[in-house]
Amino acid sequence: MAATHTGDTGLIAGEGAAQCQQMRAVLDRVGEKWSLLAVLALRAQARRFNQLRRDLHGVSPRMLARTLRGLERDGLVSRQVYPTVPPQVDYALTELGQSMLAPVDALLQWGLQQQQPMDAARAAFDARNHDEDESPA
Repeated sequence: MAATHTGDTGLIAGEGAAQCQQMRAVLDRVGEKWSLLAVLALRAQARRFNQLRRDLHGVSPRMLARTLRGLERDGLVSRQVYPTVPPQVDYALTELGQSMLAPVDALLQWGLQQQQPMDAARAAFDARNHDEDESPA
């Protein structure tokens, strides 16, 4: 029997949908491949673009620039340009970005603690469904 949602959230249906959409935007930002890694790289101190690029092995300059722009747009990262030749640019977590670290750390810890049970559940699921995948339609 499928699990059902009781709807007992204390929210009016429209409010719940609006909050889910807002949360989706937050999760989309955090869930992007390089966003979380960039935030974690900026945890201790501000960094220049090339420092971040070295810290985030495998990120292209274009993707890093795009990621940092998105984080800046969301208010998680600040960008400070210094009038030098060539211009120097530092990226740092804002107060809002810093406030994200505790929930992210909790999620990372949960993920590390639950990795083995999840791997076991996937293996069991795959074993149960292996025959179904190979049966003719």
